[in-house]
Order: sequence, then C-alpha cells, then structure tokens
Amino acid sequence: MTFRDEFSYETRPVRVVFRPGAAVTATPGEAARLGLRRLLVVSGSRGEQMARAVADALGDSCAGLHAEARMHVPVEDADRAVVAVRAARADGCVAVGGGSAIGLGKAIALRTGLPLIAVPSTYSGSEMTPVWGLTEHGTKRTGRDPVVQPRSVVYDPRLTLSLPVPLTVTSGINALAHAVEALYAPDASPLVSVMAEEGVRAMAEALPRLAGDPADLDARSRALYAAWLCGACLGATTMGLHHKLCHVLGGTYGLPHAETHTVVLPHALAHNAPAAPQALTVLRRALGTYDVPRALWDLAGGLGAPRSLAELGLKEADLTPAAARAAGEPYANPREVTEEGVRGVLLAAFEGGPPDSGSRTEGDRKPS
Repeated sequence: MTFRDEFSYETRPVRVVFRPGAAVTATPGEAARLGLRRLLVVSGSRGEQMARAVADALGDSCAGLHAEARMHVPVEDADRAVVAVRAARADGCVAVGGGSAIGLGKAIALRTGLPLIAVPSTYSGSEMTPVWGLTEHGTKRTGRDPVVQPRSVVYDPRLTLSLPVPLTVTSGINALAHAVEALYAPDASPLVSVMAEEGVRAMAEALPRLAGDPADLDARSRALYAAWLCGACLGATTMGLHHKLCHVLGGTYGLPHAETHTVVLPHALAHNAPAAPQALTVLRRALGTYDVPRALWDLAGGLGAPRSLAELGLKEADLTPAAARAAGEPYANPREVTEEGVRGVLLAAFEGGPPDSGSRTEGDRKPS
C-alpha cells in the first residue's frame, strides 16, 4: 500500500484500564484520580444490576443511580438525566453498559460539562469517541464535541460474559463497521489503518469463538480489545454513508442499533468499494479473503444475525423516504451520494441477499 505522507491525527486525552474485574476494582480509583466525589451512575434497565455493583463499589462517592438509558438517546431522556444530575449535585458521571448508557452519559456531559467515566459492557465503541447523538421528533442528530469524550474508560471483559450470543454478534459487527468506514474516511491516516486492520482481524476471530462458547473469557477479552480499536478509529475520522444510513434507520424508523449496522454494513461497503481500493486492500488482509462484503455477510449470517431490514421491521414503503433523508444531508463519502444510489443500498439491505460486490472473477483468492 502506498504510504500516505499527508495526514493529521489527534490523540485525545483518555486513560484506559483493561482487566477482568476492573469495573468494581478500578472505577473508584479512576474517580479519585479525576478528583470526583459525587458521581451519578447511569445505565439502562437491562444493565441495572451491573451498574448497581459499580455504584456500591464507589461507596460514599456515589450520588445515585439513574437506570433510564434507552436506544438512540431520546432528547426527553437526556432532559430527565440532567435533572437527576443536578438534583444529586453530582460532579461527574459513570456510564455503565452499552452504547445507550454511554450515549446518555455523553448527553449529560454535553449539557453540563461534567466529566464522564465509561464502563462499557458491549462492543459499541462509543466510549472511544467524541461523538454524541440525540433523537428528537423522529430525527437523530449527531455531533462531535471533546467535552463528551470519556476521561477514563474501564474495560472489564467479565461484564460482557452475560451478553447474549445474538447481541454479542451484532454488537461485534457494529464495531467492525466503525473500522471499515474509518478506512475510507477523508481524514484517515496510517495510524487509523493499523488500528482498523488489527481491530477487524481480532473481532472476526473472536466472534465465532464466542458463538461456540459464550463463557470464553479470552475470546471476550479479544473482542473487547477489538471494539476499543474500532471505536478509536471512529473517534479519529469522519463518518460516511454507512453511519448516516443507520442513524436515519434508527432515529426515524426506530430500528435496533447494532442489528441495523450488521445488516447494512456489507451492502454499504459493496456500494463504496469501487471508490475505496486502499480500504479494500487492508480489509482483505485482515479477513484473509478477496470478497470482503460477502465475507462480512457470511460472518454475520453464519453466526445467526439478521440479514435483512425487513426482519428488523422496516417496510418497503419506507425505502424511498429513507433514501431521500439520508441523501439529503451533506457528508463525506468516497463515492458520490445520490438518492438513487442510497435507495439501491437500502433495497439490497431490505431484501437481505448476498451483497453485490461486482465482478467476482478473482473468486475467493487469498490476498497476497
């Protein structure tokens, strides 16, 4: 691959602690290091039990538990969380859980400027980005602000042991989407390419192991490590067609986050592939296959993940307005974004068949 000798890369101020058991053994120390004495712990209802364990570990430094995080962070949820923070007189937040909990923590940080500690329990990667999202009146708005970047991230592979296999798979593919799209972003760099390649390889190796044995702590650790790398790729680059499509499908049509990323990824990549040859070269090395979109489709479907937007509840009548909405917002993408092109991607994802990767004259040739 030709070395890219003109690029920018910003290292963001975040401290990472990675070890089994760290959620309860390391989080109090991270809070003390940041000088925080009254922390509101936020989570979703599904993760309330593990959030309560973290709250108990914080002891007198815990100012309360707010277990109301929901997918896509509805703005009314953010409003209630800010009220809870102020009522508790909190000087910081600890978000325990997946992307919904960390997203709510980010919304609090955005509104109040309070520092955030993230304790992720899925592979969403949100903890490694300055990206926030809020959904209001059926529209999901996203933005970037350094104030929402967690100051400390505590990775505890044991927290992911209870993640059901279906969510393990879709959460892992969601992480892959971050790395894939970062590779063809306009602000990609050699550092991003290295992290993306390692993240994709590690996740693709871990997921089949976890489908066979969900209690494999080594595989859980490898998947969490991969999610860290993939999330860091997303945090350092600009999102393109894939993420914009998923934001529309989630914010406007209420489709589940990780599952939507899983279904859309092979088709969005197949669409962009002709304009992103260097990204394909990296992904071919990471996955050991020539037809990367098909390999991603096979990986997800072979592990039982949904393959079509129809399975997730999207209606065929939604395709045209969804395409118009996704194509109507300006954003960087290696291939020109047109309403017709976006509708083609959506239709392919709606039907759920193998992605159209163009000519397959190379067959399944391994990359050199």
